[in-house]
Amino acid sequence: MEKVINFLFLVFLFGCVSTQEKLYDYDVEKKIKEMGYSLPNPATPVANYVSTVSFSETKNTRLVYVSGTGPKTTTGEYIKGRLGETLGVDEGYEAARITAINILASLKKEIGDLNKIKRFVKVIGMVNSSPDFVKQPAVINGFSDFIVDVFGERGKHARSAVGMVSLPSGIAVEIEVVVEVKN
Repeated sequence: MEKVINFLFLVFLFGCVSTQEKLYDYDVEKKIKEMGYSLPNPATPVANYVSTVSFSETKNTRLVYVSGTGPKTTTGEYIKGRLGETLGVDEGYEAARITAINILASLKKEIGDLNKIKRFVKVIGMVNSSPDFVKQPAVINGFSDFIVDVFGERGKHARSAVGMVSLPSGIAVEIEVVVEVKN
């Protein structure tokens, strides 16, 4: 009788344990590696701010805001220059792609597991541009294309791509995002 009661207890216990909703049929970080990239250590803020802030929306999800991030390369140097003067669209596109990788590194530090990302909500892409440069959206596509390649439909986002007269330290692009994350 005791064995039956223990068995029923275990059935009840494991029957009540909810399984976490799996958002992807692949591991996001493995996919990034398969694409030939690795996540760097996130950059340390250079002033009195933090890289990410989480805001609880519901018990199941939260929003994560990522501060403006630039194109820091694997050598530790930033891609600098002004689109329309010293850099072309292809170089700006690459700078935006590198910025996407840096943003993912900050997100990983904040949430622990990139597989928790439910969707990219909003992207603001700022491009260091000459006054006559008008292809900011083509530059920020470097970010958007990479994120959609990694996250599929969950990577599609609302977006702004704007020109700036300058950016900190002369970097080519700066991007900030809002992401919905599963708790």
